[in-house]
Amino acid sequence: MSTFYPLSPDGVAAQTAEEVETGNRLAAVLRAGRSVVSNSQELINDPTVTDKGLSGDVFYEKVIQAYLEANGEPPLHDGLDPLERRLTETQLDAMVTVIDANQEIINAEGVAFKGFIPAVFARLVNEQFADEIGTSAMVKVTAPSELVRNRMARPDTWENSVIEEKFKNSSWAEGQPFFEETDVSGTPAFRMLIPEYYSESCLSCHGSPAGETDVTGFPKEGGQLGDLAGAISITLFR
Repeated sequence: MSTFYPLSPDGVAAQTAEEVETGNRLAAVLRAGRSVVSNSQELINDPTVTDKGLSGDVFYEKVIQAYLEANGEPPLHDGLDPLERRLTETQLDAMVTVIDANQEIINAEGVAFKGFIPAVFARLVNEQFADEIGTSAMVKVTAPSELVRNRMARPDTWENSVIEEKFKNSSWAEGQPFFEETDVSGTPAFRMLIPEYYSESCLSCHGSPAGETDVTGFPKEGGQLGDLAGAISITLFR
């Protein structure tokens, strides 16, 4: 159930617009990081290269470039307010920490598939982000219940309701996020859910034929290009 807080209509609109922008930025940074991991799979899974040259610092620069190409501006710029800057810097720092912590896996000799895929990377980054940012915000990647592979990614009641009642509705505009003022365990919060859809690169693991074991050991879901695949969940506590 949504909760309304004592702000003027103009104040509510302005605050919500800022929070939507912040949520979109956090999602875009996460997507940029996942894209770098996705585009680096051939390198990461090369068993003959023991130094991939993919340190945290190198990865950081690749994420900045990927974000710039996708959004037309860098993730960090002078126009950010203090909270936006802190959240974005913390998210980028979390990516560097995760990449540096997984160098042994990334550079493992004689091992082809490492299991260091975009979904794993995103989960680790979101966990690291939560550790660093504290009670200010949360970022999570979830999905329709029938598509969830990791129990930690299961949608909560609010996320599941949005997925089932909004995103699965044929009248819902593709890519349109849902957001509202609500509360999380009694704490006022702005929540935002951004739908994601299968791209070509997703289908090698999540496509057809349904039931066939993919490279990660899970059965494929039989998804098709453009199908609803998941959602990025953003929570900004007030």
